[in-house]
Amino acid sequence: MTSTRKALRAGLALTGLALLAACSGPGADNTAGNTTAAAQAPTGDLRVAVVTHGTAGDAFWNVVKNGATDAGKQLGVTVDYNSDGDPGRQSTLIDNAVSQRVGGIVVSMANPDALKTSIENAVKAGIPVITINSGSDKSASFGALAHVGQEESVAGEEAGRKLKEAGKTKLLCVIHEAGNVGLNQRCDGARTGFGGTVTNLQVDINNPTDVESRIKGALQTDPSVDAVLALNPQVAVSSVSAIKGASSKAVVATFDLNADVTAAIKAGDVLFAVDQQQYEQGYLPIVMLKLYRDNANTVGGGKPVLTGPGFVDKSNVDKVAEYAERGTR
Repeated sequence: MTSTRKALRAGLALTGLALLAACSGPGADNTAGNTTAAAQAPTGDLRVAVVTHGTAGDAFWNVVKNGATDAGKQLGVTVDYNSDGDPGRQSTLIDNAVSQRVGGIVVSMANPDALKTSIENAVKAGIPVITINSGSDKSASFGALAHVGQEESVAGEEAGRKLKEAGKTKLLCVIHEAGNVGLNQRCDGARTGFGGTVTNLQVDINNPTDVESRIKGALQTDPSVDAVLALNPQVAVSSVSAIKGASSKAVVATFDLNADVTAAIKAGDVLFAVDQQQYEQGYLPIVMLKLYRDNANTVGGGKPVLTGPGFVDKSNVDKVAEYAERGTR
């Protein structure tokens, strides 16, 4: 484990302890010293709008949704979850949340510039915003309280380094959403960490048959490709099928988890998965917004609250698979 990954995991652990301590502090009826703070806390229901760029049926975003709704149930927060892969329609969802005067907004920023005006208008209206998943470099400048996610270029670099350590020399990096800055950052980071030849391949995640066909075609065109880096679990599964169809000896690594990926790791079809723990990207912002409303707490000190990268491989997949099956990893 590198010192960078140790620092990231240690920071995340400390953040989790701080959040849990804060949740059990000002609002809890455990000491007389908390009575004044609890009495001064705002009353009434907190309603939070979560607006992501996920597409319908995407297993990754289902886990994010599970995290947000679970936190809402546990904390008594009403969570309205909506998603749309089109940045224009995503902006409209944010605008609608502002017009409804929600108490907080959580938004993923795959295309930050397209969402800039809507997010800034929410902040001007006095609605606290927390960004998640993508766009961390624009979060503070747009006025968000914090960003929760992983640094994509760092995660990509770590993935590339692991593939290099596995002895691979030619990498195909598969981008499944056009215009998603985070995906390009992953491939750019992988290029830095890998050191060998890296080629990007653009596919459309909404057409799984075409995804497999394009990957298979790329492997047949260049048989010297010995590694495929998928940036999504569904693409990872398609990559495994494409490799078999092309009679290629390339290995597959992927970003993100689902039950299919954990099964593929167990079977030896996927070398490892980069785990950004997306459940936390749904869960933590709800906690943070409640703490902000009830106790004026902020988290992160102006820096992203990191949820990854972690890595899942044969050494730890059995334990993680239990949670992937239940929809929390």
